[in-house]
Amino acid sequence: MKKSYQRLSFQDRIDIEKFLSLKKNCTQIALALNRNKSTISRELKRLSKKEYSSMKYHEHAAIQASKRKYNKSKINLNPALKKFVYDHLEFRWSPDQIVTLLKRQNPDDKSMQLSMESIYLHIYLHSKTELRKLLISQLRQKRKVRGNTRRGVDKRSTIKDRITIDERPEEVKGRLIPGHWEGDLIMGKNRESAIGTLVERTTRAIIMVPLKARDAKSVRKAFEKEFKTIPRQMKKTLTYDNGTEMAQHKLFTKNTKIQVYFTHPYSPWERPTNENSNGLIRDYFPAGTDFSKIPKKRIKEVQNQLNERPRKVLDYATPKEVFESYILQNL
Repeated sequence: MKKSYQRLSFQDRIDIEKFLSLKKNCTQIALALNRNKSTISRELKRLSKKEYSSMKYHEHAAIQASKRKYNKSKINLNPALKKFVYDHLEFRWSPDQIVTLLKRQNPDDKSMQLSMESIYLHIYLHSKTELRKLLISQLRQKRKVRGNTRRGVDKRSTIKDRITIDERPEEVKGRLIPGHWEGDLIMGKNRESAIGTLVERTTRAIIMVPLKARDAKSVRKAFEKEFKTIPRQMKKTLTYDNGTEMAQHKLFTKNTKIQVYFTHPYSPWERPTNENSNGLIRDYFPAGTDFSKIPKKRIKEVQNQLNERPRKVLDYATPKEVFESYILQNL
C-alpha cells in the first residue's frame, strides 16, 4: 500500500466506477488501485446519496479543491507562466504537452512548472465565463465539463477480394518496425466531401490527403500520389477499414507495392493510431466542415502542425523528428 496520501485522479475514479459495476467491494477496489481502503471508503461516502459517477465525483472534488485554493491559482499569480500556457493552448497543445515542455525548459525553476490538473482547474474553474469558453475551444475535446464520451461506430461495407487483418504480418502489431500505415476518410458536411488520412503506426506521422471526390478511383490516385513522396523503406503495409473508397486496393498495391489489409466490420479499434489521429484532425475541422471549400494549403498546414507537435507516446519527440530519424537509419 502507498504510505503517503495522494489524491484520486480522474482515471482512478473511472476505475472505481468500473469496479463498482462489477460488484467489487472497497477492499477489492483498494487492492486493485494500490490504495488504502479508507481512501476508497471516503470517496464512496462523498456523495453517498447518489449513484457513483466518475465524472460527477471528480468534478465535485475539483470544485472543493478550487474553493480551498481560490485566488491562489499558480497561473494567475505568475504572468510569465500564464502567457506560456495561453500561447501554447492557442497552438492546440494539450495540457500534458505544455506541462512536459515547462519541466524540460525550467528543470530548476518550480515557479515555471505546474501540473496538468492545474491547467484544467484554471480553465474550468478559475476563469471567467468568456475566457473559459475561449480556453475550452482550444482544447481538443472542447467539453463543457471534464469527462469522458463514447464515440459512435462507423458504418462499414464489404470489399471484393479483401485481405483481412488476420493475415497481416506479426511485425505490424509491435510497432518496432516502421513503414506500416493505417488509413481512413474523414467525412465532410452531409457526407458530400472528405479528406483522406494516413498515419504511420510507429512514428505517428500523419498525411492528410485532399480529395476532389471520394469514389474509389479518386481516392486510390490521391493516396498513390501521397505515397510517392515517402521513401521505400517507410512504406510496407496499409491497414484500412471497409469503406468502398478502397475498392481498388489490388491496383493500389500493384502501383505502390504496399499491401492493403482490411479490419473486421465495425471494429475501429483495429486502427487505433488512425482513430486517434482523426480525433486530432477534427480539432481543426469539426463535424459539418465542407472540405470542398478548404484549400489544399490549409490542409497541409494542419498536417505540418500535427507532425511538429510533441507526443507523449514518443517521449515528447515529434512525429516528424522520429520519422526522419528512421529514414536516416536506413539510408
